[in-house]
Amino acid sequence: MILVTGATGFVGRNLVNRLVSAGERPRCLIRSRVKAQQTLPVQQVELALGDMTDISSLQAAMRGVTTVVHTAFVTANLKEGHGVSYYGVNVEGTRNLVAAARQAGVRRMIVVSGLGTKPDRPGTYMHGRYLAEQAVKESGLAWSIIQPSVQFGKGAEFINGLAALIRSAPVVPLIGGGNVRFQPIWVEDVARCVEQMIRNEAMDGRAYAVGGPDILTYTQIVDLLMDTMHVYRPKVPVPVAMVSLGALAMQMVLPRPPITTAALMLFSFDNITDLDSVERIFGFTPMALPAYLAQYGVDSFSAR
Repeated sequence: MILVTGATGFVGRNLVNRLVSAGERPRCLIRSRVKAQQTLPVQQVELALGDMTDISSLQAAMRGVTTVVHTAFVTANLKEGHGVSYYGVNVEGTRNLVAAARQAGVRRMIVVSGLGTKPDRPGTYMHGRYLAEQAVKESGLAWSIIQPSVQFGKGAEFINGLAALIRSAPVVPLIGGGNVRFQPIWVEDVARCVEQMIRNEAMDGRAYAVGGPDILTYTQIVDLLMDTMHVYRPKVPVPVAMVSLGALAMQMVLPRPPITTAALMLFSFDNITDLDSVERIFGFTPMALPAYLAQYGVDSFSAR
């Protein structure tokens, strides 16, 4: 039995659909049956109501499980607030998951993390993701971790938000000058990698940094989206510190700000790895962002 946490989320639902197509009947940890009905093939999976902050619900979901795939993280595009806690979900929640898995006799845990996850200042979003990885590495369970660069596909927050900005803003700010590099990877390809990790226990004990077949600067991503949308705006380089002030102000007044201070951590380093990472480790060539846009268009990002 495979348990997928965050099963209705961006990565989780793509993985669940892939597993179902392969003949599996995974158990899906969900917080809402309504959302599950909207996003999952509910007749072909098991549903387990639970929350990362409620260890008793995790214990119930673990019965009979041999492998856990952990995708249930609060992502940096969401601001903290009522019911949204980076530390409470990402760190304490992962520790709860590990404790419940150990108690239930689960053998393996696979984590969908992020490229560039590293120690940082205590209390920061990045440090919380690092602590979550450490909790799994130190769990005593067999483990593996995938660390993708920024992902694209249906419901992709990063690129969907950027496309919305291009549509609505009179100018597009190039955060930090627009020179930070990313290696966009299709969420379907990430799910394909995770499926291989589930099937191949020889992959346990390692973290795998992965990205798509192209390395693009933030400016190049903006230009690519503008060309695809046939919408052109002036681009203005803006220091990260100035954007941080704006993000902080928006977090104070907007329920879903277009950018958060946590998301700006992505602009503190090049979010890249080896260009052949997926091909070398997983044996296939992932789809490039330009090819995806040519086939599906920008509107596909807003689909759920």
